[in-house]
Amino acid sequence: MRIRAIAVVCILFAHLPAWAAYEIAAFSADVTIPLGHACMGGGILPAQQIVDPLEARGVVILGAEKPFVLLSVDWCEVRNDAYDRFREVIAEAASTTRDRVLISCTHVHDAPVVDFTAQKLLDEVGLHRSLCDAKFAEDCFQRTAAALRDSLQFKHAITHYGAGMAEIKELASNRRCVMPDGSINYNRTSSTADAGLRATDAGEVDPVLRTLSFWDGDTPVVALHAFAIHPMSYYGKGGVSADFPGIARRARNADMPGVFQIYFSGCSGDVVAGKWNDGNPTNRQVLAEKIRAGMTAAWEKTERHPIESIAFRVAQMTLEPKSSTGYSEEELKAQIADKDLKQFLRNLAAMGLSWRMRWAKGQPIEVPCVDFGKAKFLLMPAESFVGYQLMAQKLDANHFVFTAGYGESAPGYIPTAFASSEGFNEAQDWCWVAPNSEAPMRNAMAEALGVAEN
Repeated sequence: MRIRAIAVVCILFAHLPAWAAYEIAAFSADVTIPLGHACMGGGILPAQQIVDPLEARGVVILGAEKPFVLLSVDWCEVRNDAYDRFREVIAEAASTTRDRVLISCTHVHDAPVVDFTAQKLLDEVGLHRSLCDAKFAEDCFQRTAAALRDSLQFKHAITHYGAGMAEIKELASNRRCVMPDGSINYNRTSSTADAGLRATDAGEVDPVLRTLSFWDGDTPVVALHAFAIHPMSYYGKGGVSADFPGIARRARNADMPGVFQIYFSGCSGDVVAGKWNDGNPTNRQVLAEKIRAGMTAAWEKTERHPIESIAFRVAQMTLEPKSSTGYSEEELKAQIADKDLKQFLRNLAAMGLSWRMRWAKGQPIEVPCVDFGKAKFLLMPAESFVGYQLMAQKLDANHFVFTAGYGESAPGYIPTAFASSEGFNEAQDWCWVAPNSEAPMRNAMAEALGVAEN
């Protein structure tokens, strides 16, 4: 494993003038899992080869009351106590508080799901490292923190932020398919071989890629990009990869070597590439080029604004756990202990119980927002459906809302009320929340964005 502290600009700018109100430092660490490590919570083949590395890429923004950290990680999910631990380690390195560390996973599937409590439950029945290697994860947390500390030697003044948007056509499609006979299913996936599913309407998506950038006068320093889509072209064969968004991100780094590039997956629990992707491996580069073109177009349409102040708000919410048959504490414990069940089902039970234990302790989920004025960075939990991202934009229609998903990922899928009314919660074993999640999600978004409910 290697650690790289990234100097955003040349060392000549390392010593900042005393008048600089706001500063930024960019950092990166390699967090590629070792061969044999579980991928997607043990639901697919473990790591058998490294196609391309997994990275943790972030920035520290200094000059407000306390620093902020915006961090994207090429992992599937970080959940429960592991998510708290990651934020604590990063917060200490940045000399800030845990709530100001906004960590999002890109949600690639040939990558780990990390949940310390769930793995402890599995350890108790002899399933060591069946979900994750906790020691390896802690090492990644520490190495990412070390990269952050090193990057502070190269912090750079920022005077402006930029906001740009570009539509990407024929990339995003909803899992929900309305078939010719009027029947409805959620069977469209990231790679969909079924021509009938690909032929149905794209459904509810957010086709706009958003770019939030930071500048020193006329000099660009960092670019953050977000698009709402599951980031897989194909997966499950043991080839560890950051997939098509990772390819696009690295291409933009090559296009603009002086500008540090970060990619966030938006709220995309129900959004995939499947309408436009039949799973042919050659499509990975095709999809990457669409993301790259969107990044380029959003950059060209960027409007800059002076940084006058940076505000921070964090809402706390409670999402109830799913209570249907098979999801009580006793039933989940029995599933974990059942040697006749497939290992993945036991892993799922451990994740479900980990989430229920967190809820029982009364620990809320945080929905944070960093407010730059005309642009806001909003972090949503888990596999929030795209409807929440669209909802956030309607709640705050007068501002540029940059939404990242896959923050605290313990709840799994978080459907909208409409999807829940169609039975999504009960049909999906990666969904651990009750069907009444939309109201607390909406209230938390409004509070975090600082807007009145419409």
